[in-house]
Amino acid sequence: MEVIIHLLTRIGDKVGSLGAVVSAMGCAMCFPAIASLGAAIGLGFLSQWEGLLVTTLLPLFAWVALIINGLGWFNHRQWHRTVLGMLGPVFLLLSLYPLFRYGWSSFVTYSALALMVAVSIWDLVSPANRRCDDESCAV
Repeated sequence: MEVIIHLLTRIGDKVGSLGAVVSAMGCAMCFPAIASLGAAIGLGFLSQWEGLLVTTLLPLFAWVALIINGLGWFNHRQWHRTVLGMLGPVFLLLSLYPLFRYGWSSFVTYSALALMVAVSIWDLVSPANRRCDDESCAV
């Protein structure tokens, strides 16, 4: 079971972050800066599915990243990794729903996406390992 959680958290975090970024790249109306970057790398065709990407896939990938990072706690027991991994998706979901009507919510969205990507890169460069033995981690 522990191997499955480790593999799921290792891959799922990257899938959630990458999916959220690619979904944001498809919405030029909502996120012009990241959409122009997406168009520059050949993802301009995503604009035809703008509504689906923003209303369905972006929150879905944020929820995936949030849940996977929460499950990561059971694998590595490092609260700072768990909190940083969960802050990005939480801020992204907040910027999409209750804060969307404010002009500054796009800054929160970009910051949340950047944080999600940074945590994923951090996990690639320095994978999380359990910092305690089984007896002291039994919380």
